[in-house]
Amino acid sequence: MVSFLLNNFIDLTLAVIIDWIIGDPYWFPHPVIYIGKLISYLEKKGRKYIENGKGLKVFGGFIVMIVATISFLIPYSLLYLTKGNQWIYHVLNVFILWTTLSAKCLKNEAIKVYHALKNEDIEDARLKLSYIVGRDTKSLMEDEIIRADIETVAENTADGVIAPLLYGLVGGAPLAMMYKGINTMDSMLGYMDERFINIGFFPAKVDDVFNYIPARFSGILIGLSSPVVGGNIIESFKVMIRDRKNHKSPNCAYPEGAAAGAMGIQVGGTNTYFGKVVYKPTIGDKKVDLNYNHIFGSIKLMFASEVLFLIAFGIVILTLNIKGV
Repeated sequence: MVSFLLNNFIDLTLAVIIDWIIGDPYWFPHPVIYIGKLISYLEKKGRKYIENGKGLKVFGGFIVMIVATISFLIPYSLLYLTKGNQWIYHVLNVFILWTTLSAKCLKNEAIKVYHALKNEDIEDARLKLSYIVGRDTKSLMEDEIIRADIETVAENTADGVIAPLLYGLVGGAPLAMMYKGINTMDSMLGYMDERFINIGFFPAKVDDVFNYIPARFSGILIGLSSPVVGGNIIESFKVMIRDRKNHKSPNCAYPEGAAAGAMGIQVGGTNTYFGKVVYKPTIGDKKVDLNYNHIFGSIKLMFASEVLFLIAFGIVILTLNIKGV
């Protein structure tokens, strides 16, 4: 077991380095694109033949089973076929793990919003933000844009970085890709509006379950990383614990709260999704006013958390390996 974890840890570390260097090239046929196409296909088929809400809710569970199974079985089968050649096996494992990580991509997209605000082009900032958030950005003011960008980076530190790392460490590329499929389902179907509330019920609930541990672990890592933005670890933890329930999601407030506490800012509040106003409690204390430099702060916390994850688990696994546990 320790040998398995050690091999996965080495492959994960290489995948992280590749992600830092390459990110998600626009020309690359990313697996998530095809997962998304599968989800869209299944959703259209379900809506074509099922009209009542109960039926759509059950069909949403069917989508979860199909997408999770396929997302797991394809990488598992590829790795199984190459297990006779360790070099090919590990290269493939690293390659698939790389596609589950999104730190550099998230950084690049968040920075585009930063540059638009720095250039005092609020329309461009709204447009750039709309590419990475689900809320309506057309009428957002500067502080609301900054807040949304920071929230997205913090939330996706859990969804797009720490969770794939954790599942990749435990189960290699197949489990990391299965998580990616579940998270993609939630991103596409897990809304609470009239259109998705039934078909997206199970995708959203399953995503909540799979993110339960990663979200809390991400909050801890962000809190421990708070000195990189001049923050205080205790204050970060204090805000995270105090405001952990100030979100419609049972998970999102953990990384967002830790990030807000680390930077002494306040996030959360009212947003508009698909024309519907959704009130959310605030997270954090407004010790300083939001400015676009806080976007850089959230990115620093994301990368520091990723490095801290590798250091922490690297020490644990190497120690167990040396002791022969």
